[in-house]
Amino acid sequence: MSDQKQVLEAASTLVAAFAANDTEAYFAAFSEDASFVFHTCDAPLPTRAAYRELWESWQRDGFEVLACQSINPVVCLQGDVAIFYHDVATRLRIQGEEIESRERETIVFRRQQEKGHWLACHEHLSAMPEQLPQT
Repeated sequence: MSDQKQVLEAASTLVAAFAANDTEAYFAAFSEDASFVFHTCDAPLPTRAAYRELWESWQRDGFEVLACQSINPVVCLQGDVAIFYHDVATRLRIQGEEIESRERETIVFRRQQEKGHWLACHEHLSAMPEQLPQT
Protein backbone atom coordinates (compact mmCIF):
# COMPACT_ATOMS: atom_id res chain seq x y z
CA MET A 1 0.00 0.00 0.00
CA SER A 2 1.35 3.46 -0.88
CA ASP A 3 2.29 5.97 1.81
CA GLN A 4 -0.51 8.27 0.67
CA LYS A 5 -3.10 5.51 1.08
CA GLN A 6 -1.65 4.60 4.49
CA VAL A 7 -1.97 8.21 5.67
CA LEU A 8 -5.53 8.45 4.33
CA GLU A 9 -6.34 5.22 6.16
CA ALA A 10 -4.77 6.52 9.40
CA ALA A 11 -6.76 9.76 9.06
CA SER A 12 -9.96 7.85 8.35
CA THR A 13 -9.39 5.68 11.43
CA LEU A 14 -8.79 8.77 13.58
CA VAL A 15 -11.93 10.54 12.28
CA ALA A 16 -14.04 7.39 12.69
CA ALA A 17 -12.92 7.00 16.31
CA PHE A 18 -13.76 10.66 16.97
CA ALA A 19 -17.15 10.29 15.24
CA ALA A 20 -17.90 7.22 17.37
CA ASN A 21 -16.93 9.08 20.56
CA ASP A 22 -14.43 6.23 21.15
CA THR A 23 -11.95 7.80 23.55
CA GLU A 24 -9.46 4.91 23.56
CA ALA A 25 -9.28 4.48 19.78
CA TYR A 26 -9.22 8.25 19.21
CA PHE A 27 -6.25 8.91 21.49
CA ALA A 28 -4.45 5.78 20.23
CA ALA A 29 -4.25 7.53 16.83
CA PHE A 30 -1.91 10.20 18.33
CA SER A 31 1.71 9.90 19.44
CA GLU A 32 2.40 10.65 23.11
CA ASP A 33 4.24 13.84 22.14
CA ALA A 34 1.43 15.09 19.90
CA SER A 35 0.47 18.76 20.22
CA PHE A 36 -2.90 20.39 19.61
CA VAL A 37 -4.08 23.87 18.66
CA PHE A 38 -7.84 24.40 18.73
CA HIS A 39 -9.64 27.67 18.02
CA THR A 40 -11.98 26.76 20.88
CA CYS A 41 -9.18 26.63 23.50
CA ASP A 42 -7.35 29.55 25.10
CA ALA A 43 -3.93 27.92 24.77
CA PRO A 44 -2.24 25.14 22.80
CA LEU A 45 -2.15 21.69 24.36
CA PRO A 46 1.48 20.48 24.33
CA THR A 47 0.89 16.73 24.77
CA ARG A 48 -1.62 13.97 24.17
CA ALA A 49 -2.00 13.64 27.95
CA ALA A 50 -2.94 17.32 28.28
CA TYR A 51 -5.58 16.98 25.56
CA ARG A 52 -6.95 13.76 27.04
CA GLU A 53 -7.30 15.43 30.44
CA LEU A 54 -9.28 18.26 28.80
CA TRP A 55 -11.34 15.77 26.75
CA GLU A 56 -12.28 13.82 29.88
CA SER A 57 -13.31 17.03 31.66
CA TRP A 58 -15.53 17.87 28.67
CA GLN A 59 -17.09 14.41 28.89
CA ARG A 60 -17.80 14.85 32.61
CA ASP A 61 -19.62 18.07 31.64
CA GLY A 62 -21.83 16.25 29.10
CA PHE A 63 -19.71 16.45 25.93
CA GLU A 64 -20.38 13.74 23.34
CA VAL A 65 -19.50 13.45 19.66
CA LEU A 66 -22.58 12.41 17.69
CA ALA A 67 -21.15 12.48 14.16
CA CYS A 68 -18.17 13.74 12.17
CA GLN A 69 -17.66 13.80 8.43
CA SER A 70 -14.37 14.43 6.63
CA ILE A 71 -14.77 16.47 3.42
CA ASN A 72 -12.15 17.32 0.76
CA PRO A 73 -9.22 15.35 2.26
CA VAL A 74 -5.71 16.14 0.97
CA VAL A 75 -2.38 14.47 1.81
CA CYS A 76 1.02 16.10 1.24
CA LEU A 77 3.94 13.72 1.83
CA GLN A 78 7.22 15.10 3.19
CA GLY A 79 9.39 12.02 3.72
CA ASP A 80 8.47 10.46 7.07
CA VAL A 81 5.99 13.27 7.73
CA ALA A 82 2.62 13.75 6.06
CA ILE A 83 0.38 16.78 6.22
CA PHE A 84 -3.29 15.90 6.02
CA TYR A 85 -5.94 18.57 5.81
CA HIS A 86 -9.68 18.52 5.30
CA ASP A 87 -12.94 20.22 6.15
CA VAL A 88 -14.98 18.64 8.92
CA ALA A 89 -18.68 18.71 9.64
CA THR A 90 -19.29 17.74 13.25
CA ARG A 91 -22.36 17.24 15.38
CA LEU A 92 -21.82 17.35 19.16
CA ARG A 93 -23.88 17.23 22.30
CA ILE A 94 -22.71 19.68 24.93
CA GLN A 95 -24.62 19.77 28.21
CA GLY A 96 -27.71 18.31 26.50
CA GLU A 97 -27.69 20.71 23.54
CA GLU A 98 -26.87 19.51 20.02
CA ILE A 99 -24.42 21.71 18.13
CA GLU A 100 -23.29 21.47 14.51
CA SER A 101 -20.02 22.98 13.33
CA ARG A 102 -17.96 23.31 10.16
CA GLU A 103 -14.23 23.57 10.66
CA ARG A 104 -10.97 23.18 8.77
CA GLU A 105 -8.40 20.85 10.25
CA THR A 106 -4.75 20.05 9.62
CA ILE A 107 -3.27 16.89 11.08
CA VAL A 108 0.44 16.13 10.80
CA PHE A 109 1.28 12.42 10.73
CA ARG A 110 4.70 10.91 11.38
CA ARG A 111 5.75 7.46 10.17
CA GLN A 112 6.52 5.16 13.08
CA GLN A 113 9.70 3.38 12.01
CA GLU A 114 9.47 0.58 14.57
CA LYS A 115 5.82 -0.17 13.76
CA GLY A 116 5.64 0.87 10.11
CA HIS A 117 2.45 2.87 10.46
CA TRP A 118 1.48 6.52 10.75
CA LEU A 119 0.48 8.33 13.97
CA ALA A 120 -0.78 11.88 14.28
CA CYS A 121 1.75 14.16 15.97
CA HIS A 122 0.01 17.54 15.60
CA GLU A 123 -3.55 18.72 15.08
CA HIS A 124 -4.69 22.25 14.29
CA LEU A 125 -8.40 23.02 14.15
CA SER A 126 -9.68 26.33 12.73
CA ALA A 127 -13.14 27.80 12.42
CA MET A 128 -14.47 27.65 8.87
CA PRO A 129 -14.93 31.13 7.45
CA GLU A 130 -18.62 31.86 6.91
CA GLN A 131 -17.87 33.44 3.57
CA LEU A 132 -14.53 34.33 2.15
CA PRO A 133 -14.20 37.87 0.74
CA GLN A 134 -14.22 38.22 -3.04
CA THR A 135 -10.89 39.34 -4.48
